[in-house]
This record gives sequence, C-alpha cells and structure tokens, in this order.
Amino acid sequence: MTVTQKHRPLISVIICTYNRASLLSETLMALPELHRMDQAEVIVVDNQSTDHTAAVVAQFQQHWPASCTLRYVREREQGLSHARNRGIEEASGDWIAFLDDDAIPERNWLQMMVQAFERYPDAEGIGGKIRPRFETARPDWLIHELELPYTIVDLGDEEKKYPKHLFPFGANMVLKREVVERIRFPVHLGRKGNSLLSGEESWLFQRIQDEGGALYYIPGLVVDHFIPEERLTKEWIRKRYYYQGVSHGLASAKRMQKLRLLLVLGLKLGYVAADSLRAREDGRRLLNRCRLDSIQGTWRTLTMKGDPG
Repeated sequence: MTVTQKHRPLISVIICTYNRASLLSETLMALPELHRMDQAEVIVVDNQSTDHTAAVVAQFQQHWPASCTLRYVREREQGLSHARNRGIEEASGDWIAFLDDDAIPERNWLQMMVQAFERYPDAEGIGGKIRPRFETARPDWLIHELELPYTIVDLGDEEKKYPKHLFPFGANMVLKREVVERIRFPVHLGRKGNSLLSGEESWLFQRIQDEGGALYYIPGLVVDHFIPEERLTKEWIRKRYYYQGVSHGLASAKRMQKLRLLLVLGLKLGYVAADSLRAREDGRRLLNRCRLDSIQGTWRTLTMKGDPG
C-alpha cells in the first residue's frame, strides 16, 4: 500500500534502512508534525531487512496524512549507496533530502531547507547541525576531535559555504535533483549490511566541489541523531577509524591518486608520532591510536590484494 498525494512534491525525503525497525518507527512518528509536510513525499528504502521493517511502514501508511506520500520500496542489492541511488530513482521532488532512520528532525526542518535554497539559488547541496542523542552517558574519552565519526556536527551558528574537504553528512543532507541526476553515490563505497565502510558521501560531495558546485552549511537545519550504547566503546571507534582508512584506499582508484595518498600517509604518520609524545589525556591518546588504525586501513587497502579487513 502507498499513501499518495495529488500534487507533485517539492521535496523528496529518503530514509534508507536496514534492520532497525524500532528506530525507524520513532523517525516516522516525528515526520507528520513537520511544517510544510504537504510539500514533501517520504520514501523508505528497505535494504533487505530481515526484521519487521515492512510491517512498521505499512502500519504508518494506514494513518498517514493524505497531504503527503509515504512510500515503501525494497532494494535487493545490499549497500547504502545502492539504497540511496534507488531512493533517487523513485523520488519526484526538486530537492532530495536524506534522513537517517535513527534521526529526528526539528519541526522546521523542511521549512529551513526551502528557505535556504531560496536564499542561495546557486546551492547544489546543503547540510546542517546533527546533535547527538546518546542511549547512555557520553564517555569522558569522547573529545571534540572524535565527534565527526559519530556524526556529531556543529560548525557554528552562521550560514556559510562548506570549506574544502568538509561536507554535509548523510544523516542530514539535501541535494538538488539535477545534481543527483548526473552524479550518483559510488556503489563500491558506503555501508554494506553491518560493515563500517564509508566514504560515499565524501566522494560525491568532492565531485560537486571539483566541478565548482556550492555546498552550504545551514545551522537552522537540525536533526537529533541516535547513538546506541554499543558504539560508545573504544573498540568500536577504533574499528570505525580503521574502515574509514579502508574507504580512503578504495576511493583512490587511479595510480596518481594512490601515490598521492601514500605521500599523505607518510605525513600523517609523522604528525601522529609527534602528537603522541605530547598526549597526556585519555581522549587524546585514543585519538592518536584511531589515527594509526586509519593509516593502517588505508595502507592495507593500497598494498594488499583481497579483503583488507
């Protein structure tokens, strides 16, 4: 069953999900309360879940507002990039908004993105703040420098263009339709099932910046992002950094890219060695261990055949 609206939506909200029915339910529960929801459609892309995700969406469809579409599609090719690309294919809106299945947007979320594209007609993509919603207490070792791998994003309270090599995050990002019609997410990068591969968002946004496209940070575009207890361990964050390094290696397909990345690894190794001598607090020491894990992941990916994991 699909709840449909009579007019073409301005915004397509895509939620990709895999075996997180309970968290998805919380996200869907928040969406009808958003301002300008009558200008949006919601597309849930189920990436081969084995839990009751389909039943959760079907239950919401029975009581969904008639002014907005709620659709359910199933993407059989495993991987977040496949799921996002499927959502793009299904979308009808002028702007494609991606929302994580464990993120709760503020009520003015849609209104903020409409106003942002009105203020910045040159914008090809926008992103905003992502606040953490911890399942348990925040660990003392989780220092500011370790926040980005947890998708904790706060670049201040002023609207601005994203600086080079810093991009919107998938839990809270919006792209113009014409952008995703020419550039899709790379399917060799990004999460697949329970793996921690990443890099698909950076790859896409780097392409946009390289082509001269503008990306804007909009602090009023806010979501609260759930961080489960099992991720709040030193073992998890080190593994996350390792696979971030693997993702960097996989993203460097050409020979010159690989050589450049090897040079960067050498520079990073020198920096980490020097910083480790000065590190005294637990969080700082952990950060340097994570950086070494990332370097190791990249090195193995560039120099070994087969699975670097």
